[in-house]
Amino acid sequence: MDINLTFIVQGFAFFAVAWLVMKFGWPNIIAAIEERQQKIADGLAAADNAQKNLAQAEEKVNEELKLARTKANEIIDQAHQRANQIIDQAKNDAVAEANRQKALAEAEIAAAANRAKEDLRKQVSFLAVSGAEKLLKREIDANAHKALIDELAAQL
Repeated sequence: MDINLTFIVQGFAFFAVAWLVMKFGWPNIIAAIEERQQKIADGLAAADNAQKNLAQAEEKVNEELKLARTKANEIIDQAHQRANQIIDQAKNDAVAEANRQKALAEAEIAAAANRAKEDLRKQVSFLAVSGAEKLLKREIDANAHKALIDELAAQL
């Protein structure tokens, strides 16, 4: 094969274009590639940070939920305790009121019994005086009769 001038000019042109591309084009291409690599690396780092932040946020949320549940359970327990205290207090108040009502009823019964005894004493004394009057077949005056009834009532 004959090396002719065209082949030399083509070779020279090829090396000139290659040199121009290496001198002016290649650094811009490398810079664009490196910039793109940096953007990708930054994006990946940001994604990793976002995942880490998300995991931390989820842990924090879980901790807060646990605290909230614990507090809610404490509040519920306190409410149950307070409800039990109120029920116990109501029971105690009801028992005290029942005892008071019972004491009032017993006092009323005792008073009624005393009144009945007094009435019975008066009736017995009246019957005794009436019986004595019939036995004696004579009438006792009213003042003496009243004094005799009072005396018999006091003795009974």
